[in-house]
Amino acid sequence: MATIDDLRRIAEVEFSDIVKEVFPISYKIRIILIDNSFIDANLSKKLPDRFGYHWECKDISDAIFRYDNFPDKNWEKISTYPFHFHNGSQENVEVTPFPLEVIDGFRAFMEFARNKLTENK
Repeated sequence: MATIDDLRRIAEVEFSDIVKEVFPISYKIRIILIDNSFIDANLSKKLPDRFGYHWECKDISDAIFRYDNFPDKNWEKISTYPFHFHNGSQENVEVTPFPLEVIDGFRAFMEFARNKLTENK
């Protein structure tokens, strides 16, 4: 089973080109990116394999991007439910474009952030 430490190591090592700092906040980690935006990554302590990756982009018109698999009944009609992707805002929810597995999904979400940061330079 994936741990929050696994996610921390991936962020620090595999994404060192976009990650300035990683630190714990209670049950999650906060990843500060090179543009001073941040990604919060959390793994549920109560529900196995439940996760949430949330990116606050203050430089991209206050956009938020979140990939999670917490079962929110508002998104039951999404074909990948409970996996879903908030693309740019809380209300714009789509089928997830990321792998469903915790580690692979985290890597893909971090790659998504890397690509967005690169296209906005």
